[in-house]
Amino acid sequence: MARGLFISFEGIDGVGKSTQVNLLAEHLAESGRQVFCTREPGGTELGDEIRALLLHGKGHVDARAEALLYAADRAQHVALEIEPRLAAGTDVITDRYLDSSVAYQGAGRELGYDEVRALSIFAVKGLLPQLTVLLDLEPATAAARLAGTELDRLESEKIEFFEAVRSGFLTLAKAEPERWLVLDASLPAEEIASLVRLRFASLIH
Repeated sequence: MARGLFISFEGIDGVGKSTQVNLLAEHLAESGRQVFCTREPGGTELGDEIRALLLHGKGHVDARAEALLYAADRAQHVALEIEPRLAAGTDVITDRYLDSSVAYQGAGRELGYDEVRALSIFAVKGLLPQLTVLLDLEPATAAARLAGTELDRLESEKIEFFEAVRSGFLTLAKAEPERWLVLDASLPAEEIASLVRLRFASLIH
């Protein structure tokens, strides 16, 4: 049985990742492919508990503790949900993966790209997506999209934090252009989805 394809969507909060995950999943299902959608943090029972601690817990969370919690969530996620499905031939689409840790903790928290990436690669046993879609948007515009919604601990960070995170994502994408697809998140959702489908098609031909 052919192994499934692994796709991740990345970007700062408010860029429309969830919308694009759903649009791609619908397209793949209509094409007759088996598809599974998931998210990080979360995706497992342990992951949901870690998500609650990270995004809604009380008190300050040390930057290194934050990075380690994300790594623990991701290790469980890959072992229980992602890898078994890929091995069974199912395509897996995730809303965030290890590149979020490198951008948020490595760049945003200033822990360093190399250190956080090494931790993340250890957690997932080296598993990387065949395609990572970065939905890129100015932090001020992304923040405006979230106006009026209840913000979690990370979404409540200052604009300077998200500027550093955005820069981190762009740096990662530039280093691995064969894996990344960088798209302007201000484009209409259907136009973005069409570009994603086109890039996905190149993986199966």
